[in-house]
Amino acid sequence: MKTVRAGARPAEAVLVVACLFAWLSVTAWIRPLMSPDEGRYVGVAFEMLRSGDWLVPRLDGLPFFHKPPLFYWISAAAMWTMGCAEWPARLPSVIGATVAAGGLYLFLRRWADAAVAALAAVVLATMPFFFIAAQFANLDMLVAGCITATLLLAADAALAKAKGGHWRASLAGAFVFAGLGVLAKGLIGLVLPALIFLAWCVAIRRLRLAWLMAWPPGWALLVSIVVPWFAAVAWRHPGFLDYFVVTQHFRRFASTGFNGEHPFWFYLPVVGLFTLPWIGWLATVRRPASEARVPPSELDWLMGIWGVAILVFFSLPRSKLIGYVLPALPPLAYLIAKAAMVVAQHGGRWRRALRWTSALAAGACIAGLAWLAMQPGPVGHRLRLPPGEAVGASDQVIMLGAYDYELPFYWRLARPVLVLADWSPEAVLRHDDWRKELFEAGRFDPARSKALLIDLTHVRDALCVPHATWLVGAAVAPTVLPWLAQARRVAVDGDSAVWRFAGGAASDRDCLQRFEAVAP
Repeated sequence: MKTVRAGARPAEAVLVVACLFAWLSVTAWIRPLMSPDEGRYVGVAFEMLRSGDWLVPRLDGLPFFHKPPLFYWISAAAMWTMGCAEWPARLPSVIGATVAAGGLYLFLRRWADAAVAALAAVVLATMPFFFIAAQFANLDMLVAGCITATLLLAADAALAKAKGGHWRASLAGAFVFAGLGVLAKGLIGLVLPALIFLAWCVAIRRLRLAWLMAWPPGWALLVSIVVPWFAAVAWRHPGFLDYFVVTQHFRRFASTGFNGEHPFWFYLPVVGLFTLPWIGWLATVRRPASEARVPPSELDWLMGIWGVAILVFFSLPRSKLIGYVLPALPPLAYLIAKAAMVVAQHGGRWRRALRWTSALAAGACIAGLAWLAMQPGPVGHRLRLPPGEAVGASDQVIMLGAYDYELPFYWRLARPVLVLADWSPEAVLRHDDWRKELFEAGRFDPARSKALLIDLTHVRDALCVPHATWLVGAAVAPTVLPWLAQARRVAVDGDSAVWRFAGGAASDRDCLQRFEAVAP
């Protein structure tokens, strides 16, 4: 039997993972949620916690099937345990980042060496791109962590099997994380690792190892993780699978009309800029003509194929969001660490440069986070009710002409809000935004959608109720909605304001004396 390295000792592994978690999470509380992404996903998790329905993700009380539930489950569970605040709300992203960085260290500790493993973990954890994403409450870092763990565990199993070592536990872990990746963001959690692993087996001429992907116990694990949620939701909402698989996967990948349309080369400057100063060490990769050519190792092939595949895959669709390419950062960190270790062996000057780069990168992480913290918070965070004012148990909240995702979270609302807007098909399809999200979610629950998504022509019915209504909208809204003059303005912040309308009986035709259905 060929020798297989033992890797890091348990105490060492726990210490490294704990340090990475502390670095990535200690500042996750210092800034409010950013709109729309953080407000949207934390809002869905808050709705899950508030409603007690842990099966169906909901946006403002309506079934929201853009993404699977793993982020919402973790975030809602953290808020249930620690309270509704930014730190527990962002915990899924912190966990995903810790899994990626810790997994990279443990894998390289076994199959490379301790120095490269340590430096790669430092490089990854202090990349501003990675550090900020670890404290950003959306699904990208969580699925990046799952993809990273899937590939590293699958590669660990393949290398161990090729050397006659134990491989089944690692392969089982790969299938588990592939299943979690599907629950984190959909099919890419399985498809991308499978394609990269297959391409790697071909590149290193070990095609027989590709059969590990067909391991029956692994598929049994994956199915047991993925199928129950999909089957339960499909049983409750028959149109779910078509919407989730066809619309949110294939149409979003192949079509236009979605948010974030950019050219094919978009991710090259994004990765280059947001991984400074570490990316500069790749420029040191040179081989003197006098030295013999060293062929790429199996690890080099894995990391190279992995990074390129992620960049190419997400460059193909027109819709491109920055966080999509986060799974490319772990292999990039390895390549940077390997290049830096080679030149650092040539003298003290390079070692000092490496230490300075580490310090500069850590400073860039903190500076970037501080810059974000100084930006104006979202409306739901800035616009608070003054002392003595509170939304009563029977009161309703209506948003005028926009949906502020984070407001239910910051106001701790006990039920969904009403949204007064133009809900005609022309208005809904004009942009890929909150209006389209709520409208599409409403198709899965038409009765609740009718009660919550209020057309401008039905404003009298919404306001003439025997309890108070709190209205949130642009401060200039009374210029186009004259009936707002009958409401009492209780708060204003910049260009947003809150009004309180006392209400009245539905039969009272004078409830809105100056009623006009004019779009805000």
